[in-house]
Amino acid sequence: MVTLNGTLGIDDFKHVLFDQQSIQIDKNVLETVEKSFEFLKTFSENKIIYGVNTGFGPMAQYKIDDSERQQLQYNLIRSHASGTGNPIPSLYVKAAMLARLNTLCLGNSGVHKSVVELMAQLINKDITPVIYEHGGVGASGDLVQLAHLALVLIGEGEVMYKGEKHNTEDVFKTENLQPISIHLREGLALMNGTSVMTGVGIVNTIYTRQLLNWTITASSAINEIVKAYDDHLSFELNQTKKHNGQREIAELMRAHLKDSTLIKKREHHLYNAVQNVTVFEDKVQEYYSLRCVPQILGPVLDTLNQVETILIEEANSANDNPIVDVKNKNVYHGGNFHGDYVSLEMDKLKLVVTKTSMLAERQLNYLLNPSLNNILPPFVNLGKLGLNFGMQGVQFTATSTTAENQMLSNPMYVHSIPNNNDNQDIVSMGTNAALITKKVIENTFEVLAIELITIVQAIEYLEVKDAVSSKTRAIYDAIRAIVPVFKEDVVMYPYVNAVKAYLMNQKG
Repeated sequence: MVTLNGTLGIDDFKHVLFDQQSIQIDKNVLETVEKSFEFLKTFSENKIIYGVNTGFGPMAQYKIDDSERQQLQYNLIRSHASGTGNPIPSLYVKAAMLARLNTLCLGNSGVHKSVVELMAQLINKDITPVIYEHGGVGASGDLVQLAHLALVLIGEGEVMYKGEKHNTEDVFKTENLQPISIHLREGLALMNGTSVMTGVGIVNTIYTRQLLNWTITASSAINEIVKAYDDHLSFELNQTKKHNGQREIAELMRAHLKDSTLIKKREHHLYNAVQNVTVFEDKVQEYYSLRCVPQILGPVLDTLNQVETILIEEANSANDNPIVDVKNKNVYHGGNFHGDYVSLEMDKLKLVVTKTSMLAERQLNYLLNPSLNNILPPFVNLGKLGLNFGMQGVQFTATSTTAENQMLSNPMYVHSIPNNNDNQDIVSMGTNAALITKKVIENTFEVLAIELITIVQAIEYLEVKDAVSSKTRAIYDAIRAIVPVFKEDVVMYPYVNAVKAYLMNQKG
């Protein structure tokens, strides 16, 4: 059980999203929400409060009669539930719901407590609104996408329930749920914020960490099976560089290779005597995709840690407008809904994930090209050369997918387009940034799946499965349980998809 008490951490998101833990709202939090609502209700009397008794955006210059306040909120929700494109997967929507619920629980939004209570019920019952990819410009936050969340809370729209799409009204009847009632600004408070980009972004960080761990595994295994020298991973060499990420990657790779009998020590081969030869048969130094892994993945790790910090800070922030301050007995108008923090971090994340896919693609090419590795047949073909093709076909997929990542890694952060009668004259495009990053991460899992299948085929050809490290042997066994040894050509796409699913589903 995860208790919402004002602070959510990355592990809380993991527990709710991947471990299906339920949530409960701390009693003190409910009291805070109630106090915020009652204060705003009293404070807004005889005052002009944006979104309570005014129109929205450039229509804020129009005062709304008291008799029409509730209808104003319903109009806002219904008119902005205008998303198009593909539905965002339920896992990411659930993350967005948790992020939105958490910010409402801070007591800076002035919503009725029924809002947070119903949202908690929906999360616990795994009922997620149907929210579409297209529509958010990232300021005033995720207006369009969050309108689809608000639409469900008023009992309208559609939800995903037990794996299928249903009308919200029908599911509420089945589960005996009551829609919220609009009191003051529940529509605007639900919609005016960064919770979709933040929720998607947090899931992105969780998957990126898994992706990074698998990339370390693959990189270690390749160094091992080609009998690379180990000094590029040494503590001493990497300690001369001041970056924590590089040092940690090298340490993880050393741990992976600790009990390998294949990795070589330079002092045993090149330092013990001067050989009377002019050309060395073995490479003195490995290609960069093998030798520079700590320097390449170190920035990925450091960036990921920074992105995760910013995303969790955003999830624990009040990010709507206006902000209700019960302590100082005031309401402040501003722009906390602006998603630039998330947008920038998502662009940074997709850059380093794209670089990760490029590393995997180059390592794959190294294994497939006998002119580079000098120990494996072309395309790690275990069958008859010329008649069989080995991993030749799937290399095209890895290359194509990596190229798509390179194109997608262009930044959204600087792609502001003014809209909303130029009221929103500079926006973040943070939701687009988060969703494109999601695509880049999924693509990279595909490239890595192809690389790992190739690695185990190479281990098979070299007959070294009993000589590799215990960690490499474990991944060999795991992939072999999905992809049997093949010499004859087989249809590869089901195996690639199955390995990708395995890699994404392994938590830890």
